[in-house]
Amino acid sequence: MAKSALRYTPAGVAVFEAACMHEGTVSEAGSERKLAFEFTTVAVGAIAQALDREPLGASMTVTGFMAPRTRRSTRLVLHITEYEIIVNENR
Repeated sequence: MAKSALRYTPAGVAVFEAACMHEGTVSEAGSERKLAFEFTTVAVGAIAQALDREPLGASMTVTGFMAPRTRRSTRLVLHITEYEIIVNENR
């Protein structure tokens, strides 16, 4: 959806931030439920540099963990630790 310019911490560690979109279907209590939502992600280090090189709008599967944006925040952010581009042969 949108990504910020790659930035670096004072210690020189790369930080990548992006707003992403998820669309899918899940089964809940025997019923299909469609999901479509935006969420914020962050990645640091080598994974940040790799994600920054990916084209905007690329479909991917990500692995990571949820954590508050800051120590005192209740807003959650997905910290990406791994990703894999989804190759769609129909495109």
